[in-house]
Amino acid sequence: MKKALLLVSILFISVVTTACINNLAVQELNNKAAAFMEQGNYNEAIERLKSSIDLDSSLYESHYNLAIAYTKAEDYPNAISAYEKTIELKPDFADAYYGVAVVQEDLIADLNTGVLEVGENGNIEKVQQKDNADVDDEKPFVVSEKSKQYIASLTDAAIKNYELYLSKNPAADDADDVQSHVKDLKLRLNSSSQPAAIAQE
Repeated sequence: MKKALLLVSILFISVVTTACINNLAVQELNNKAAAFMEQGNYNEAIERLKSSIDLDSSLYESHYNLAIAYTKAEDYPNAISAYEKTIELKPDFADAYYGVAVVQEDLIADLNTGVLEVGENGNIEKVQQKDNADVDDEKPFVVSEKSKQYIASLTDAAIKNYELYLSKNPAADDADDVQSHVKDLKLRLNSSSQPAAIAQE
């Protein structure tokens, strides 16, 4: 599921014309970011989009494009923040709900596989590779309790965001697929919150 829905639905969008004096500069920065995105140079795209937002933070398109760039760079916590800002600026923009739900699932996948973890301070951190990796080869990866709690809250948030996407875009071409996926997520969330059954002999 990781990234599958995102590639189908999420597209870089152009900045709409506004009366803003910085609009031409903002549009130019967004256009440069789009070119960097096409080249796969996500860090340069991110920098252009951050500069665009510095000039005019009121344009939801710039925040949305920044969310896409962060997603492509696999910086999921920052992507989520950028999608949330997009939603704050334009609450009826269905694709932002869809995008943040997909990114929340990408973050869940990275937490489940040990690429990322919830640190002691509650922040998402990359897992540091051990210098002597073969010592740890014998031990299976175990998701920490903090990460499990965060995964449950992310799953719940993804469900809500997919449902908001559907409520704001009921005629979406992928509505049936998204509804089916939401059911799967709810089952997964419910099964993870149930205590493990005691095996009967």
